[in-house]
Amino acid sequence: MAVDAQTITRLTRNEADMAFKKRVETIFEWLPPGDDQVILDCACGRGFYLNYYRHVSGVKLIGLELESDIIRKAQANVGHLPDILLTQANIYHLPFANSSFDGVILSEILEHVDNDVAGLKEVYRVLKPGGVAAITVPNANYPFLWDPINRTLENVFHTKIRRGPLAGIWANHVRLYTIEQLRKSVTSAGFMVEQERAFTHYSFPFIHNLVYGLGKPLLESGLMPDNLAAAADRTTFDQNDGSWRNPINLGLAVLNFFDRPNKLDEPLHRSTVNLCIKARKKA
Repeated sequence: MAVDAQTITRLTRNEADMAFKKRVETIFEWLPPGDDQVILDCACGRGFYLNYYRHVSGVKLIGLELESDIIRKAQANVGHLPDILLTQANIYHLPFANSSFDGVILSEILEHVDNDVAGLKEVYRVLKPGGVAAITVPNANYPFLWDPINRTLENVFHTKIRRGPLAGIWANHVRLYTIEQLRKSVTSAGFMVEQERAFTHYSFPFIHNLVYGLGKPLLESGLMPDNLAAAADRTTFDQNDGSWRNPINLGLAVLNFFDRPNKLDEPLHRSTVNLCIKARKKA
């Protein structure tokens, strides 16, 4: 079942990360939900994709996450929803039988994995023949304004910040990817590359630091007033009335303005926030 653009806009109405909005659009395009399907989100993080899929379909969903504190947050966000199973494990040893899933979401996970090919081989194993893995990773050629601190450090001092509030796009990452590196890892695991995509070239200055270094910790601290939190939280999109009296909505309007020139398919070697591959297991 295809998910229309209007629905995706509603699901992501609270989103300040413009690249995340396009990741959602890409995931739904490449893994359209069907009520008779089983989809694995690996790793599911706080359960945002699981929440979106449950809102638009009856597809059976399994979320896998390694970190205990994160899976507890996923449980709080989506554990009450029907037909969602959350399990704690790592990508190298997926606790599922061969050919278990129609599709696998691999969104912003491979950059955290020491051996990405080994992880991809496990995903290949649990996919059904003909099944699709929708893969998104951060681009090594990211736009300067997205993370000026790390871009400057990389260009001038050949280093980067990987930890703390200033980590930016490199936060807790083993690597960023070029399209050639991503393609090589995917094909080395046995997949066929069906489609490649790059997106989000234009951005508000320092937006990665603002959203993830400042906004996310503030939201998760519980100190944000309820009306602001309802407009800032990805899980409460249906509680945001869109009022411009809410300063969060004004901020989102500014960020959406900066996002207007961006296309879903940019040239693969242009500076963009994300690179993506639709990978299919041989039938």
